[in-house]
Amino acid sequence: MANIKSAKKRVLINERNRKKNVALKSSVSTAIKNVLVAIKKGESEQIDALINVAYSRIDKAVSKGVFHKNNGARKKSRLVEKVNKFKTEQSAQVEAQA
Repeated sequence: MANIKSAKKRVLINERNRKKNVALKSSVSTAIKNVLVAIKKGESEQIDALINVAYSRIDKAVSKGVFHKNNGARKKSRLVEKVNKFKTEQSAQVEAQA
């Protein structure tokens, strides 16, 4: 531990900020996972609401500096790519049955 008072404060602040960053990263991961679980279960009506939550959390993490903007864009792109693939497959199945 540091001896200088300001350095001691920085240690405490850095630890506090690290915990906030970990929590924000975790909430992003959870939101993404929830969308992927909904895709696997085939819950198309829930996917739109969940993807909005995921987008919101990713954007918040980017604005707070937890993720780089390109990292956030990549996460959103990959997520929407999976959602679109699911919707395409689902519409193809509906057309095949009709």
